[in-house]
Amino acid sequence: MELDIYQVDSFTTEPFKGNPAGVCISQEPLPEALMFSIAEEMAVSETAFLCLKNRRLRWFTPKVEVALCGHGTLATAQILKEKGLANVGDTIEFQTLSGELNAKVNPSTIALDFPSTQLEMHVEHDAKILAGLGLRVEQIVSYGQFDGKGFIEVDSEQTVLDLAPNFEVLKNIRGRGVVVTAQSNSSDLDFISRYFAPWVGVNEDPVTGSAHCALTQFWSQKLGQTQFRAYQASARGGHLQTELLENGRIKLVGSATTVISGKLKV
Repeated sequence: MELDIYQVDSFTTEPFKGNPAGVCISQEPLPEALMFSIAEEMAVSETAFLCLKNRRLRWFTPKVEVALCGHGTLATAQILKEKGLANVGDTIEFQTLSGELNAKVNPSTIALDFPSTQLEMHVEHDAKILAGLGLRVEQIVSYGQFDGKGFIEVDSEQTVLDLAPNFEVLKNIRGRGVVVTAQSNSSDLDFISRYFAPWVGVNEDPVTGSAHCALTQFWSQKLGQTQFRAYQASARGGHLQTELLENGRIKLVGSATTVISGKLKV
C-alpha cells in the first residue's frame, strides 16, 4: 500500500523554521497501530492523519495520540490547499477528539478556530517542576494549569529565553506538558513562550498551537485585550497571531510551508 505523506513547517514562511508536522492523507481510515508506526518513522513532534472519507483528523506523537494539535491542523489545511482540495476563502471542517475544528483558507495564511481551555491560575507551584525547568520561586509571577498541563508566567522575557531544563529530571516527575511565558519587550510582540513535554516524547516543542489557546486566554485577562502577536522562542521559533473571540473560542492565524512530499510504502 502507498500513502501520500508530507512534512510541513507550520507557523513560519521559511523552510526549516516553525514546527514540522507530518501529514498523512488517506481515503479510508488507517489502523491505529499503523498510525503509531508512521508517526515514529516521521520522527517529528506530531503527525496528522486525515481520512477523506469522514474528514476525521487525528494527531499522533511517536508515543501517544493527542487530543488537539495546532501545527498539525495548520499543516493539514496547507496540504489540502496545495492539492486543490480546498480553495482560498473555503472553511475546512475537521472531526477530531476535540470536536469539530474549522480552518479558514486565506491567500497567505490559515486561520484556525479552536476551543478554549480549562485554565486555572490559582494553583500552588510544583517545586519539582520548577527545579527541573531551572526556575527559582522568585522568578514566578503566576502559576497554574490548563487541560492537565502546567502554565507558568515568569518575570521577564530573558528568563524565558535563558531556560535550560533538565529533561531527565522532568521525565521522572508526573506531568504532560508545561508552557512558560512572559510579556515581550519587543514593540511588535505581545508575549513570548516556550513549551516542554518530555513526558510525551517531545522535550521542547518548536511551536505549540494548542498552548496558545491557554496563552491567549491568560494574556487577555491580564492585559485587557483580545488580539495578540505571539512568538514561541524555541530554537526554530515561530510566529502566530491569536484572538480571543466573543464566543470564547480562540483564533490562531499562521502560515506554513511544505518541505517534503512523497509516497509512503507500507
